Amino acid sequence: MQSVMNQQNRPIQRQNTKAQLLRKIREYDFAIVETVLFLDTHPNNHKALNYYHKLKVEREKVVSEFEKSFGPITMYGNENKNKWDWISSPWPWEGEC
Repeated sequence: MQSVMNQQNRPIQRQNTKAQLLRKIREYDFAIVETVLFLDTHPNNHKALNYYHKLKVEREKVVSEFEKSFGPITMYGNENKNKWDWISSPWPWEGEC
């Protein structure tokens, strides 16, 4: 009985994971934009510049994790040499999460 319940919950867990990863990507995007706006007026602030680079690296990790599980999040994420995966699944903004 437990294995049947686990199988039924997998699509829900998968959607939750997808939604969590997309939310995390959006959080990094927001923080990066805010940091860039600060750097536009404070270009010599090394603390902000280091923070920007840290955010970029962390965002790339989350995007990589998302793309491994759910496919490309942007057209640049298509890694498949045999198929154009960008159109194979719902796009992130289509509300499939």
